[in-house]
Amino acid sequence: MKELIIHGSNKESRILVGESIKNLSKYLPSEKVIVITDTNVNRLYNKEFNQFQIIEIGTGEQIKTLQTVQFIYEKLIEYEADRTSFIVGIGGGIVCDITGFVASTYMRGIRFGFVATTLLAQVDASLGGKNGVNLNKFKNMIGVFNQPDFVLCDMNLLKTLPDREILCGMGEIVKHTLIAYSAMFNYLEENYQKAITLDNQVIEKLVYESVVIKSDVVNKDEKEKGLRRILNFGHTIGHAIEKCSTDITHGEAISIGMVMASAISVNKKLLKKDEYLKIIDLLKKLKLPVSTTIDKQKIIDAMKKDKKREGASINFILLDGIGKTLIESIKVNELEKIINL
Repeated sequence: MKELIIHGSNKESRILVGESIKNLSKYLPSEKVIVITDTNVNRLYNKEFNQFQIIEIGTGEQIKTLQTVQFIYEKLIEYEADRTSFIVGIGGGIVCDITGFVASTYMRGIRFGFVATTLLAQVDASLGGKNGVNLNKFKNMIGVFNQPDFVLCDMNLLKTLPDREILCGMGEIVKHTLIAYSAMFNYLEENYQKAITLDNQVIEKLVYESVVIKSDVVNKDEKEKGLRRILNFGHTIGHAIEKCSTDITHGEAISIGMVMASAISVNKKLLKKDEYLKIIDLLKKLKLPVSTTIDKQKIIDAMKKDKKREGASINFILLDGIGKTLIESIKVNELEKIINL
């Protein structure tokens, strides 16, 4: 087990890579503990946390709403949760996002932690203190910055995931290699087959290195005033694709978004064509999509509503070679022209 620390403005957050869910109790305070989880995780792993009071929610992006938050608030009141209570979100990114938001706002904030059960949550969604819910089709429009006390990443929990969920997390791992660590990109090129079959040594290394990258960025810029924006590589277009489709996962959308952002980087003479082709090749090897049949105008219209938009421009993350990024304010109409090329 390896431990990293994120130094938040309000607390330190311990990231425990390789720790077992069976050891959850050692990280919990003595106060009243309440678990928030989803139907799938509760069915598979209930015996690991059934000594606590449980609030079960559904699955899928459609439940990441204020209505779900209200349901949880009402259950917390029913369970007589107070400011000494501790909430643990056990699940994927949706559970972590909702749990963090609920804990940060219930009674003006109570302590919380996560057990990340999906690859996407372990390498991205549970880390960094962003907590929130969607408003209609707009992702994470309502939320807060608040660090969990801990994030527990148990590799064994990944073994019950569908293949598509593993690939979803791989999209974010590729993102981390592209923005900050070219050597990890090379490692993934050499070990992609072991990665998607969850070879213990390979997957733990990839999760740990991803956590190192994200922790380092968050430690330098917790509230996304500058550097942290690089973690949005592929996400401006990816989130727009998610808004336009009901049958695509986050990782799949981000994969396409990264390809399009890489193409823009080539267009601006920042990324070499052969590097661009290497990115596409790796994504294909990881069985991730590199293109979409969604109408480009619909994607552009959705991008115009992105929360990172500032007036007529969007702070867009480009690649200045594999492992290096550049944040550039690009006018929406310029993006529209490039994407339609």
